[in-house]
Amino acid sequence: MSAPPAPLPTLLPAPLAAREAGVAPATLRKWVQLGRLTAVGRAGRAHLYRLEDVFAAERAARRRTGTRTGT
Repeated sequence: MSAPPAPLPTLLPAPLAAREAGVAPATLRKWVQLGRLTAVGRAGRAHLYRLEDVFAAERAARRRTGTRTGT
């Protein structure tokens, strides 16, 4: 018996990805400029981001600034 297929990554346009990560869309654009986040596709004119990548960039930014959330 084979293993079930891996779930597909969640792809979101920048405004929705930013909202999920709790940051401004401009922050996502800055992360892209700095090479900390890469779009994985496009839907029309909108860049699409893997939600996992957005969360990873947000965690890395939080570590760099020493900002803690949830406390």
